[in-house]
Amino acid sequence: MGTSRRNFAKNILAASAAFSLQSFANAGVEKKKNSKKKIVCLGGHPDDPECGCGGTLAKLVSQGHEVTVIYLTRGEAGIEGKSHDEAAAIRTKESVAACRVLNARPVFAGQIDGESVVNNEWINKVKSLITDEKPDIVFAHWPIDTHKDHQCASILTIQAWVRSGRNFALYFFETCSGSQTTGFKPTDYVDISATQEQKRKAVFCHESQNPPGLYASSGCNHATMEKFRGIEINVAAAEAFVRIGNEYI
Repeated sequence: MGTSRRNFAKNILAASAAFSLQSFANAGVEKKKNSKKKIVCLGGHPDDPECGCGGTLAKLVSQGHEVTVIYLTRGEAGIEGKSHDEAAAIRTKESVAACRVLNARPVFAGQIDGESVVNNEWINKVKSLITDEKPDIVFAHWPIDTHKDHQCASILTIQAWVRSGRNFALYFFETCSGSQTTGFKPTDYVDISATQEQKRKAVFCHESQNPPGLYASSGCNHATMEKFRGIEINVAAAEAFVRIGNEYI
């Protein structure tokens, strides 16, 4: 198959995959009480939701939807030279600031960074946190991720989805694709060209995590990821997702 034919096939697949979530994110909201949707994003640590789908969350808020960000941990082990309590206080403040930029509501689940667990107690806790929000769409980590906390956050969300009767659409986001997120084959894309800068500002609220490094390091280059996903659907910048189960509502 020639290069032009390969590109044509790739573009057709990308356009088809982009339809559902992208269409929803672009649709806008009619002035009706029942048009407003509830979105939940669950990440392992402060900065994961912002890095993984901050542009999409900002876009959905701009369309009139309501977003809650659930952090499984407060990033207790994430600042070298700081105690767990000190790091948690710093990173909690950063998360609140980031959610303010995204116009989202932060919630902290209460697990400990680096010591996350999956058991029946925590499945029920996470299920309650999610279902209390009555979400239409939930975003979570891709389960095939090298980081244990990301895996736990993903599995807990999957179990919450199953045990709640699969009554919300579930999408997985990527973080540090290739070095952490592996085997990720997107089904859906969202054009974040208009909210890319808002996402960047939210990520940069996490000052303790070297945000310039998040956008430029070889192991976690979000600027390149956004550009690459944008190229796949012919826009300046995009975020990619894998959908499981029912379509968006």
